[in-house]
Amino acid sequence: MNPEGPTLSVIVPVKDEEEAIGPFIARVAPILDGLLPAADGGASWEILFVDDGSEDQTLAAILQAHQCDPRVRAISLSRNFGKEAALSAGLDFAAGRAVIPIDVDLQDPPEVIGAMLAKWRDGYEVVYGVRTNRQSDSLPKRLTADLYYRAHNYLSSDKIPEHAGDFRLLDRSVVEIIRQMPERNRFMKGLFAWSGFRQAAVEYERAPREVGTTKFRYWKLWTLALDGITSASTMPLRIWSYIGVVIAFFTLLFAVWVIFKTMLFGSDVAGYPSLMVAILFFGGLQLISLGVLGEYVGRILIETKRRPLYVVRTKVGFDEQGQS
Repeated sequence: MNPEGPTLSVIVPVKDEEEAIGPFIARVAPILDGLLPAADGGASWEILFVDDGSEDQTLAAILQAHQCDPRVRAISLSRNFGKEAALSAGLDFAAGRAVIPIDVDLQDPPEVIGAMLAKWRDGYEVVYGVRTNRQSDSLPKRLTADLYYRAHNYLSSDKIPEHAGDFRLLDRSVVEIIRQMPERNRFMKGLFAWSGFRQAAVEYERAPREVGTTKFRYWKLWTLALDGITSASTMPLRIWSYIGVVIAFFTLLFAVWVIFKTMLFGSDVAGYPSLMVAILFFGGLQLISLGVLGEYVGRILIETKRRPLYVVRTKVGFDEQGQS
């Protein structure tokens, strides 16, 4: 990090968002100018775009914005590594004393940044935004989000504030801790929660998306949910251990009952339907438990490879040493 860097870095992961770059800067830059006026000709803020393998003209739009305002910088990844990796890359390259990740769709209103900065100046190292109104999201998304937050907080000791996304302010001390975490399967909300520090909430209403369409599909959200639970807790493995103990206990009781029944009334002819039901039921339980175990084993494999979390193809607004 440049010791003379800006006060605030705004990290914006993007993929195929060429139409949203201009409107985002047009709305955010005046807000940042009002909150953090430049002192002695130096930049008091920066907007750092992370191009996560876009296939349209997103990078060209960022380059054009950088030529108009050098406080707009970017790194372009060699392919699509996913939002969690892109956000991690932004944290690695951000130079500010405080960092705010935000989506380019402007559903999280940048006007809330002022309240976040006020909390930060009061001594809080993490200031997260809480969505009080999610009517802009579809009903299935709202329901599944509620279910996930409750399931995650029940299974994990690292509690995630409900209805809090990636939109938050992180002090430089928090950023440095997260940068030291080596895991490849990343769930950033869980890492933010694990880091601790003094935290405060700022409430806001989530607005409809202004430009473009979302790149998150339900399958990606499902995969992210699995990453979040498996990275934060081993409780799913324990649950299947408990299920196995309970089933073994009832199986033992059933065996004792069969023995006494046979001794008293003789042996019955085994029924095919009941036998098939038992086989299919216990076979299904075994396959589910193997699937849960496989999720953890697969993540162990990825961690042991120790491949880079992302690969940078191009930098915009950095010198040869990667500094601003």
